Amino acid sequence: MIQDRKIAYFSMEIGIEEAMPTYSGGLGVLAGDTILAAADAEVPMAAVSLVHRKGYFFQKLTEDGRQIEEPVIWTVEDFLEEMPPRVSVVIEGRTVQIRCWKYEARGIGGYIVPIYFLDTDLEVNAPQDRELTDYLYGKDKRYRLCQEVVLGIGGVRMLRALGYEQLERFHMNEGHASLLTLELLEEQKRKRNGQTISEEDIAAVRRQCVFTTHTPVAAGHDQFPMDLVRQVLGQQEAFSLNNVFCCGDMLNMTYLALNLSHYVNGVAKKHGEVSRHMFGGYEIDAITNGVHAARWTSEPFAELFDKYIPGWREDNFSLRYALSVPSEEAWEAHLQNKRRLVSFVNRETNAGMDAETLTLGFARRATSYKRADLIFSDRRRLKSLCRKGGRLQIIFAGKAHPNDFEGKELIRRIFSARGELMPEVRTAYLPNYDMAMGRLITAGVDVWLNTPQPPLEASGTSGMKAALNGVPSLSVLDGWWIEGCIEGVTGWAIGENHRQAEMPQDRQKDAESLYEKLEKVLYVYYKTPLQFRKVMLHAIALNGSFFNTQRMMQQYVLKAYFS
Repeated sequence: MIQDRKIAYFSMEIGIEEAMPTYSGGLGVLAGDTILAAADAEVPMAAVSLVHRKGYFFQKLTEDGRQIEEPVIWTVEDFLEEMPPRVSVVIEGRTVQIRCWKYEARGIGGYIVPIYFLDTDLEVNAPQDRELTDYLYGKDKRYRLCQEVVLGIGGVRMLRALGYEQLERFHMNEGHASLLTLELLEEQKRKRNGQTISEEDIAAVRRQCVFTTHTPVAAGHDQFPMDLVRQVLGQQEAFSLNNVFCCGDMLNMTYLALNLSHYVNGVAKKHGEVSRHMFGGYEIDAITNGVHAARWTSEPFAELFDKYIPGWREDNFSLRYALSVPSEEAWEAHLQNKRRLVSFVNRETNAGMDAETLTLGFARRATSYKRADLIFSDRRRLKSLCRKGGRLQIIFAGKAHPNDFEGKELIRRIFSARGELMPEVRTAYLPNYDMAMGRLITAGVDVWLNTPQPPLEASGTSGMKAALNGVPSLSVLDGWWIEGCIEGVTGWAIGENHRQAEMPQDRQKDAESLYEKLEKVLYVYYKTPLQFRKVMLHAIALNGSFFNTQRMMQQYVLKAYFS
């Protein structure tokens, strides 16, 4: 099994089980979906991440919306199998020992893709080094850089110690794993008994590496001062290579990956275009993200698909036949999901929601560019719309990074709007958003709301999960929605000129468009329910059948892995 593996997939976070806090949000959940798709398609892959013993964080919210972060407590041994090898890396002149834990991701036909979670919590290590695999995106730059040494350099060494000698591609899911390129350069140099890294070595590493960039947001691209890099890594020969390290006094992990990858892609067509502008001179393709259909389809809809579209798990594209599903049965499946969600929300928040009212869902990382409060830009107008068109419920969820004070304030603003909007608009903010809650919300709301500031939404995947469950989107035209939106057919667009090179970024105009489209959605939902059900089925048939990881993995295989 080990000898037949050709692809190594590296990601700082991987969301593979709800009870394993080894992810923070979309990047990690996408990684989990990607690995499951590889297992379904029997792609010869092995994956590497960190164990994150204390998770990202457990979120609590006070009565006024103040976020409190606590460590996540979980028992690694309950989910993972410890493997025998030990490898080491040198950090700040200290030798740091690493072990790994294995998880087996099983595909629909039984094929297994192993995931190796790296762990430095060993007695032989210094106290500060034992904590390096505790917190996902935690502490300061030094901590993050040390983690990336463990992931990139330690990850390659661990794979070799496990017996993976035939690997042909190293896929870096974001720049956090970019330091693996330094280890590959050293391997190439040793192979030819060289004294220095040659152009031949660089070319050989470039042939092995694949890089996926996930964000146009500057904060999403890790950068470290070179003084810190030298302190952590020591003096490395690669630092002097201008065609590898190109950023002066800073190590930019994205540029390191760009310089040493033969194939680079963004995660939606628009994001590929934006990335080419951001990183001029680099050839950047686009493979639009997807979600794992069997994982994110709720039980009521899975039963419906089994009845009318047998084989949909093996062939996601067959979901295009959802148009033949009786709309009354699709509506009943939706109501099962909605009642379950409303019951959960009322139990957790005492929001007094009901299953008859149009319900919007907004669940994603709480940060300013996501603009979760855009719908509250004109509260009087929002209430007026709902008095005329019908009442509204909005369910929010999402964590703000501990150091994102604007994101935390965003949550508080949403809390503060609750009283003023009653009774026309009921709102709830669910704490500690995770995969289990994501599955509940994306299946149970009537419409998925998404209002990022364009062009900062690289892709977005939550709306894809909603579509699999017959939930259309009301979304700003950015990321995947530019490709997925057919106005009034698969959902509704916020904003105009969405296929132009420059996208509108005016908050007031976007809010105006949101209210105009919300008025239409209220009308369709309350006055023409049969039309709303048609939109639900088109969301499945046109979006669910395409925006999935089965299609996405096929594109990676053809373009990146075996090209």
